[in-house]
Amino acid sequence: MKILVVLSRFPYPLEKGDKLRAYHQIRCLAAHHDIYLAAMHDKPVSAADRRELEPFCKEIFLIDNNNLRRCWNVGRAFFKGLPLQCGLFYNKKNARQLDEIVRKVQPDHIYCQLFRMAEYVIRYSVPKTLDFQDVFSKGMARRAEKSKGLAKWIFQTEHRRVARYEASIFDKFDHTTIITAVDRDLIPHPDKDDIVVTPNGVDFDHFTYHGERKEYDLIFSGNMGYGPNVDAAEYLAKDILPRLLPDFPTIKLVLCGASPSLKVSALQGEHIIVTGWVDSMADWYAKSRVFVAPMRMGTGLQNKLLEAMAMSLPCVTSPLAAKPLHEASQHHAVVSCASTDEYVEAIRHLLTDADYCQKVAAAGNEYVHQYYDWEAAVEVLDKLMQGD
Repeated sequence: MKILVVLSRFPYPLEKGDKLRAYHQIRCLAAHHDIYLAAMHDKPVSAADRRELEPFCKEIFLIDNNNLRRCWNVGRAFFKGLPLQCGLFYNKKNARQLDEIVRKVQPDHIYCQLFRMAEYVIRYSVPKTLDFQDVFSKGMARRAEKSKGLAKWIFQTEHRRVARYEASIFDKFDHTTIITAVDRDLIPHPDKDDIVVTPNGVDFDHFTYHGERKEYDLIFSGNMGYGPNVDAAEYLAKDILPRLLPDFPTIKLVLCGASPSLKVSALQGEHIIVTGWVDSMADWYAKSRVFVAPMRMGTGLQNKLLEAMAMSLPCVTSPLAAKPLHEASQHHAVVSCASTDEYVEAIRHLLTDADYCQKVAAAGNEYVHQYYDWEAAVEVLDKLMQGD
């Protein structure tokens, strides 16, 4: 089968969740199908990054989405009542380019990732699947709750628009997918139960602990320019860490990930290391003792938690982040905390009780190997697109 994969970003490097998911789905699907990739980009795609996808793709098409087009089309989307996300990624010139790609490839199926790309493909009569990935409208609502002034109004407005749009495009695709059942249940459509859950996985060849020496006490990872991660990093550094200092005066926290915002960069200090982009997140996990992800906003599955568990790190997180993990708390695979006091106590327990620390780490490692295999997850998607 010829599958045209339509993405809002080129799926490499793997510093964002949507890129990670797309990369491994393409890799696995390529074992049985001819994959054609059409990916937008707002900056040049390097030859090295392109080479990472070439083994899996029959042909790669790049669609330029420069900042001038983005600004113009965000304005158009606002006055048309569309989500601003659609404006960021849709314009007529790029739609014509995608039309040419479809005519050239003559795909048997189109796989479209994220609602913001739906506007491009709903016009085609080709069988098509939309990967919601997560429920973006709920993410906007949660960010609105944490915001003030103009930002609050923008997030509230975007929440309403995205919710309407998520519902309106639902019936325009032959199939819809999403990462977790938790997010599926929040999609604003009466037939939301028809959405097929296709979870993420972990690259166990890369994320495996080999007994490296520990240098850091705590680590939090992710794209450090993304709002929910910025909020979590500040909460960890400003509220949780100071409460630990009296008992652990030499404690070291690593905030590890690409594109740190000014707020995250400002956290750098005696007890906090802000790394920026790193070539191997696994290396930093391996050198750390406890993974802490105090997520208070956002939606979807936290890939960072899966990777940390695969690296045999005990994980402390919020109920919001733990809920999509197949009741991971009941497996004792993660420690779920609902308050600053609970985070402080959980981290203190892990740092002072080696047996307990090992027990949580082992449970997490066993759990993630049981539930999060890329090949098994993509097999569900493969059968769906083939109509099995």
